[in-house]
Amino acid sequence: MQFQRVCLESMGYVLPREIVSSSEIEQRLQPLYERLRLPEGRLELMTGIRERRVWRPGTLPSDPSIQSARLALQAAGLPVGSVGALLHGSVCRDHLEPATACRVHYHVGLPAQCQIFDVSNACLGLLNGMLQVANMIELGWISAGLVVGTESSRPLLDKTIESLNADPSLTRQQIKSAVASLTIGSASCAMLLVDEKLSRTGNRFTAAAVRAHTQHHELCQSGADEAVASGMQPLMDTDSETLLREGVATGQCTFQDFLAASQWELETLAATFTHQVTVPHRRLMYESLGLDVQRDFSTVEWLGNTGSAALPTTLAIGCQSNRFDQPARVALLGIGSGINCVMAAVEWHHSRILSGEES
Repeated sequence: MQFQRVCLESMGYVLPREIVSSSEIEQRLQPLYERLRLPEGRLELMTGIRERRVWRPGTLPSDPSIQSARLALQAAGLPVGSVGALLHGSVCRDHLEPATACRVHYHVGLPAQCQIFDVSNACLGLLNGMLQVANMIELGWISAGLVVGTESSRPLLDKTIESLNADPSLTRQQIKSAVASLTIGSASCAMLLVDEKLSRTGNRFTAAAVRAHTQHHELCQSGADEAVASGMQPLMDTDSETLLREGVATGQCTFQDFLAASQWELETLAATFTHQVTVPHRRLMYESLGLDVQRDFSTVEWLGNTGSAALPTTLAIGCQSNRFDQPARVALLGIGSGINCVMAAVEWHHSRILSGEES
């Protein structure tokens, strides 16, 4: 798919204050580590993740999302009345109903004529939201739209640690399916897309490719469908090794479609941003796509896997860090469980990004 009149105008992101190191997680897992005689440092060694962040207890996903959305609008300098759509795209949500987008819409002060809804697709929710808003702009339905999401890792971390320590029958082989849950971090990010007539950056969102290899939908699954406000403490069951292998294969297929849709050559990519899973995953993905890892920007080492917020937050931080010269061809390479893949092209010219810590 291709877009002629859409710009990624601005971004806003918020990070939690509290840091949880992999060493701290292992200390909490001492009953398990001692029983199975696991060496200290194993978690960071396997994943490359030294720390991740968690929101304060009781934080609703909409709380940081409200902050991120406000920051994105402030960075763009656009009035709230210009926003015609708001999509909340994270796995985490306040309630089963109404849509988490409702509370964000109210507190940001968006107009009553604004279309609002939640989008859920594991780690691809925000990227899928970008495509939805881009299509609305391309069709002339709206002139500007916000895509925002917040992932909250504390409930999953706490429940996973509790479960691993409580079951004396677990073996080294059996705990492998829980390792992915210990990599999860928290973050919030918002992206404002606008019609080119409103843009002051010229960051053109030009093309995207998608692929669904749903024969692998059972490789990563959560427990019951519960919202955070109900005290959600999910457990994840992940076949990490197979998910990694099949995810990379899905990425390879999608990347060829992406190059065709964008009409870009591999050598012309100035910067790439991928979904942040683990350091080994990142390395294997880049080797399989024939990409230079030096063109990539990584946050997984200190943010962990922040789900749907991972890629856009990493993009925002990378742009703030002047990771690449502008203008530049920037590739967004998203892969999520299911297995689904979304890859998008942005001709980047100028950064309007604001960040903050949880209020």
